[in-house]
Amino acid sequence: MDRRSFFKKAGTAGASAVAATALAAPAIAQENPKIAWRMTSSFPKSLDTIYGGAEDIAKHVAAATDGNFTIQPFAAGEVVPGLQAVDAVAAGTVEAAHTTSYYFVGKDPTYAIGTAIPFGLNSRLTNAWFYEGNGTKLMNEFYATQGMYALPAGNTGAQMGGWFRKEINTLDDLKGVKMRIAGLAGRVMEKVGVIPQQIAGGDIYPALEKGTIDAAEFVGPYDDLKLGFHKVAKYYYYPGWWEGGPTVHAFFNLDKWSNLPKHYQAALTDACAFANTNMLAKYDTKNPTALKQLVAEGATLRPFSQEIMEACFQAAMGIYGEISANNQYFKKIYDDQTAFKRDAYLWMQLSEYTFDTFMMIQQRAGKL
Repeated sequence: MDRRSFFKKAGTAGASAVAATALAAPAIAQENPKIAWRMTSSFPKSLDTIYGGAEDIAKHVAAATDGNFTIQPFAAGEVVPGLQAVDAVAAGTVEAAHTTSYYFVGKDPTYAIGTAIPFGLNSRLTNAWFYEGNGTKLMNEFYATQGMYALPAGNTGAQMGGWFRKEINTLDDLKGVKMRIAGLAGRVMEKVGVIPQQIAGGDIYPALEKGTIDAAEFVGPYDDLKLGFHKVAKYYYYPGWWEGGPTVHAFFNLDKWSNLPKHYQAALTDACAFANTNMLAKYDTKNPTALKQLVAEGATLRPFSQEIMEACFQAAMGIYGEISANNQYFKKIYDDQTAFKRDAYLWMQLSEYTFDTFMMIQQRAGKL
């Protein structure tokens, strides 16, 4: 090959490489577009564990997309009030929200199943139903009718039964009690004489302090200690039978979700899964220490009596029958979860319950 021919061919090859690079750059840009979303939370920043779920989602999405897909979290009230989060998503005011579905039970009782219903599933079974059962599929069929898509993005574990100004020993003690309580649990409590109130987390303390309400439930020891409920209502009841394993969801505007590139959807799905498991791990770590501090500062622990538990269970079953008779989405999802629960607890009582009971006996005997 002569020298002139060599340089001519080399020049042609170089030009081709430059052309290929020029063509590749826009293709890469199209595959990884710059997208910026806003996510409104229903929680204040002071509740770092539950609000932190939104921050976890944002961090993981940004890391997985080299910063091309960003989500900015906002605390309750910074964009919209906490109890208007899904309205903002459905309307397109924000692209996403981090909230509990059951806050919006007034729109449709089906929303309640997305978080937790009284005497539903514990946290482990809740995750199993959402991820491996039909939970996410069925809930998203319903959320689509509301203009949204949602993914599990947090779980608190079984919650406490709330703070009361007076002891609650019998069903009669519940009559006339004004209680902050969310979701379908409010309807159940109403059946046994309680007057339910829907109040956002940040407004509970002043309502208790002023006597506007007589009792309140929120999450559990870690958050309740931060909010100082024990200073205005000393009786701390358990268990929160209405929230055996409540899920916090990330809600997305359906059009915005559908138009995301598939790998951005995957990154967001993975980020939500991390937030879901990480929140539960944090609560399981922080609640024991917080509970000991609450008791040291004057909180009095009390279990709900068997009489109260049985009466509330029967009331809940009646309510589910009433709703199912008139709401096809609720019935379909509730029936599916009930069938899942029936088999799951058959297994749980052999494995988890037997093991946990033995270990708790050792703990009480001071052997751990």
